[in-house]
Amino acid sequence: MDDPELERIRQQRLAQLQAQHGGTGDPNQAKAQEEKMRAMEDAKHSILAQVLSQDARARLNTIKLSKPEKGTMVENMICRMAQVGQVSGKISENELIELLQSVNQQMPKTTSTVKFDRRRAALDSDDDDF
Repeated sequence: MDDPELERIRQQRLAQLQAQHGGTGDPNQAKAQEEKMRAMEDAKHSILAQVLSQDARARLNTIKLSKPEKGTMVENMICRMAQVGQVSGKISENELIELLQSVNQQMPKTTSTVKFDRRRAALDSDDDDF
């Protein structure tokens, strides 16, 4: 079962995966990176809790559920605004709506189309009676 070629391939694949993720396979480094990400998320949530009103926070969470990339982008934008000092007081729901409208105007429109391909001849259930 100990095939040297198989072991060499496994080692190459492991090195390739580690290179892709930027890690050396050190579990302590992975833990440190995870802790850093968790700390950044906690800092972001505390900033948003200080800057947004409850209604605005609920609206942002709803947006994040429907469009995660857009919600994350707006969260990051609000955090940057708070860090720079552009936010004075809490952002109300109406102010958040205005901010979202300005973001929507800046973003390119993406149109999605749904195309129905009905092939009645192949799926006709009337032919089953024969």
